[in-house]
Amino acid sequence: MNSLENSLNKIAENILHIDEASLTSLWEKYKNKVEQFSASPEWEKAIIIFSIINAVRAKNAIFNEKLLNNKASEKTTTKRPQGKPYLKLVK
Repeated sequence: MNSLENSLNKIAENILHIDEASLTSLWEKYKNKVEQFSASPEWEKAIIIFSIINAVRAKNAIFNEKLLNNKASEKTTTKRPQGKPYLKLVK
């Protein structure tokens, strides 16, 4: 892995430790900054931050959806098949 990839991996690790609620509380602030375009480093940082917030929200939505789908499929696969029930004659 090259140094660019290492840097990106470290950034991703740091972002993953931030909870979505904290990021979501900043969403409106950075949305407004992005909408107020200016050719400045501050605007560029704002759009990167806004994109990160949206990326974390999307990642969590996909993650939660997949977990729910997996749990739903586990429930359907653990049920006994319909038809004759498995019974044992006891005397």
